[in-house]
Amino acid sequence: MIENNQKKSKKPMPAKNKGGARAGAGRKEGSLTKRTREIAEVAAAKGITPLEVMMNTMMELYKEANNCMRDHHGHGDKANDDGHDTMITENRIKLLNMAATIARHAAPYVHPRLSAIEHTGKDGAPLQSGVLVVPSAMSMDEWEQAAQAKH
Repeated sequence: MIENNQKKSKKPMPAKNKGGARAGAGRKEGSLTKRTREIAEVAAAKGITPLEVMMNTMMELYKEANNCMRDHHGHGDKANDDGHDTMITENRIKLLNMAATIARHAAPYVHPRLSAIEHTGKDGAPLQSGVLVVPSAMSMDEWEQAAQAKH
């Protein structure tokens, strides 16, 4: 089994004079190397980020898939449609699948996932719910007074 030397030790070692794991020691998780940071800065300065390339490619594939159908229907050739329609449809599906694959990879950067939200009531207390039953004989003013009394 290959051991990954980049992972932090899970057991804190007692402080020693020589080596060993120490709290706060080593590279922080997710930190970039100088080389990685330089590459990212150059790409961003040129206006070519991986996300932009993915989005542009996805849009071009999607447009091309739509052009396949539009170009085919524009010819109006009914005599030679037996295998040609199938080929056009297969090409369109391939283009749409490629666009969808790119969209799947780009989606987390464009549409971040929602984090779990804990809903609480006043001062962190649990939410309280209730049902106010209003008899039809109540006037609007009586109903408003009854509703305010509950809250």
